[in-house]
Amino acid sequence: MMFRKMDPRCAYCQRGQQINEREVACVKRGVVPVEHHCRAFKYDPLKRVPPRPAALETEKLKAEDFAL
Repeated sequence: MMFRKMDPRCAYCQRGQQINEREVACVKRGVVPVEHHCRAFKYDPLKRVPPRPAALETEKLKAEDFAL
């Protein structure tokens, strides 16, 4: 599961609402930094923006790479 490898952050919590780039309004703790987390953390997958996928470098590919 991806969640176990990810660090908990208030920016991804169901109980928090992001105010700006650096602060989250938490129901339990009030205004906290986005990196903060507490025991009441509940992951909300819709709040997380995944990293952009790596671009395919087609310049390095050759016809031999696709031959069986």
